[in-house]
Amino acid sequence: MTIAHRRLAALLGAALLLIGTAGCELRQAMYDQEKYEPLEASAFFADGQSFRPQVDGTVARGQLMLDEHFYQGKIQDQLAETLPVAVDRPLLERGQERYNIFCAPCHDKTGAGNGMIVQRGLKPPPSFHQERLREMPVGHFYDVITNGFGVMYSYASRISVADRWAIVAYIKVLQLSQNLEFDQLPAEDQRQLQ
Repeated sequence: MTIAHRRLAALLGAALLLIGTAGCELRQAMYDQEKYEPLEASAFFADGQSFRPQVDGTVARGQLMLDEHFYQGKIQDQLAETLPVAVDRPLLERGQERYNIFCAPCHDKTGAGNGMIVQRGLKPPPSFHQERLREMPVGHFYDVITNGFGVMYSYASRISVADRWAIVAYIKVLQLSQNLEFDQLPAEDQRQLQ
C-alpha cells in the first residue's frame, strides 16, 4: 500500500469516526431534549399550565362506552324500554332530519315502508305502523339501526349514537301520529277535527 493510500484510508477512517460520534451525540440530544414534566408550569400557554385538557372526542382509558343503555340500547342485556335521553322538541327535530336522510329512502317519510328505493323495485321494509313494531321497545329500533336487520345493513358507521336515539324517538312519534285514537287526542285537537 502506498503512502497516498494510507493517508486516504486514515482520512476516511477519521471521517467515519466523526460521523459515528455525531450520530451518538444527535441521539443523546434527542433523548435529553427540553420538554415539560407533568403538571409543570408553562409560560407558553395562556393558562400557565403545561398539562392540556383532552381534545373533544378523545376517548380516554376507562371512558369507553360504559353506559350500556346509551351505547347498546340494552339494560342488563335486555332491549331498553325507555330512551336514555330526554325527549324534547330539538331532539325530535334532529330525529326527523336524520330519519329523512337515512331512513326515508326505504321506509318513506311516514314510516309505511314505501320509499323511493322500494318504488324502484327493492323489497319493501315492514311498516312501522304494524302492531308488532308498535309494540317493540325502543331498544329494538336502536339495535336495528346499529347492527342492521334482514337486508338492512348497519348504520353504526354513518349515524352517531346520539342521532340514532333521536331517530328512534322520531320513529315512536311517527307511530303515534298514525295510530292514535280520537279520544287519546288533546281536547284542542279533538275540537279542530269535529
